Amino acid sequence: MNKRILIVEDEKNIVDILSFNLGREGYDTLEAYDGEAGLQLALEQDPDLILLDLMLPRMNGFDVCRQVRSAGRSTPIIMLTAREEENDKVLGLELGADDYITKPFSMRELLARVKANIRRHGMAESAGTAGVGGNKLELGRIVVDQDLLVAYKDGRSLDLTQREYELLRFLGAQPGKVFSREALMENVWNYEGYVGDVRAVDVAVRRLREKVEDDPAQPQFIVTRRGLGYLFNA
Repeated sequence: MNKRILIVEDEKNIVDILSFNLGREGYDTLEAYDGEAGLQLALEQDPDLILLDLMLPRMNGFDVCRQVRSAGRSTPIIMLTAREEENDKVLGLELGADDYITKPFSMRELLARVKANIRRHGMAESAGTAGVGGNKLELGRIVVDQDLLVAYKDGRSLDLTQREYELLRFLGAQPGKVFSREALMENVWNYEGYVGDVRAVDVAVRRLREKVEDDPAQPQFIVTRRGLGYLFNA
């Protein structure tokens, strides 16, 4: 069965171009031209990925993203925006978007990001059904259960998003090793040979610190090495 992509975009020419190119790659598509219709389709049809424009009639992309995540859905969301403002991109990531791409975009780049996000999501779901019990990372006060896809601090489960869990698991698997933002984009976001904006990494690290650190302003677990990247301090 083909993967289904929900396109939520109010410009019909863009929808047509996206639908055509996604179809050529073997994807089925659903289309919505305003935020309310997009949210309804996202919740009712449970697509494999959502391409979500920010500036939409009836409900903007930020609110659609917020409500999809509030409904407990982990569907990958790539935000489409014509605006370059940093705050827009950061807010989208803070609300739970997995990625963003700025118009005008290369179709090749967009298709690569669609493929990477669907692959990552599928890998996480497969891991979650692989088994129960013994595959754990023991990291002092933090334990990562790689079978149940759950992390604990001091014996209490942490309320992590899928991306936050994957970031913690990846860093925790090699404690003390520094990973650049580009390396994290390749290994956690699954963007091979990534060159470009790495702001998504900083946002994900900040959100993760808010959940795992005693004092996020003075992190003890997810540590920054200035000019180099991040490491897990076991």
